[in-house]
Amino acid sequence: MEKPLGHLHPLTQVIYRAVKIFEELGFQVITGPERETEWYNFDALNIPANHPAREMWDTFWLRESGERRLLRTHTSPVQVRYLEANPPPVRIIVPGRVFRFEATDATHEAQFYQLEGLLVDKEVTVAELKGLLEEFLKKFFGANIQVRFRPSFFPFVEPGLEVDVSFGGEFLEVMGAGLVHPAVLANSRLDPAVWSGFAFGMGIDRLAMIQYGVPDIRLFYGSDTRFLQQF
Repeated sequence: MEKPLGHLHPLTQVIYRAVKIFEELGFQVITGPERETEWYNFDALNIPANHPAREMWDTFWLRESGERRLLRTHTSPVQVRYLEANPPPVRIIVPGRVFRFEATDATHEAQFYQLEGLLVDKEVTVAELKGLLEEFLKKFFGANIQVRFRPSFFPFVEPGLEVDVSFGGEFLEVMGAGLVHPAVLANSRLDPAVWSGFAFGMGIDRLAMIQYGVPDIRLFYGSDTRFLQQF
């Protein structure tokens, strides 16, 4: 009996599809370490030790001597790492795995995938950010998808936005975004009086759940071939 051929995991398929769209829009794919320092994961992103926003991330701390290390809680640390070594203009995306020390349920996992985006140039505007994200979402979900932007707070952007798409008669949040905070530019050794930019981050798992109508994120990380063979 001939054995069936394997195929890409559904999350991998979503990553490849998102990357392809952003590459067509002029973005370069970058990666960064999953084991991070406290500076890159928090401080450089305008989240100092006493900042209440630290409570937004439940962190896996690592027992190591010297500088405090952790499993990154988001892909945003790559923004600073890249800007330190590469002068603007910059257009990058960062797909990768992140970790949160939290209980798992239908919409939360201790590890999941994000896709970070960063554009830095001169005189960057919110209008450019909204136009790019709407273009991406329409290419990903289809031209008829409705996109909604709402004001929100993230310590590394100002102003901050949350982005929703219509699905099943309601709007679902798919990403956060905003203009790069001047403190983040300064921590990346750039002059905020000269350079500006925008950043966005989306959950790959959330995109996959909406795209495929999957109600439980844990299904993606199980080994049930009956589920995986559907994609």
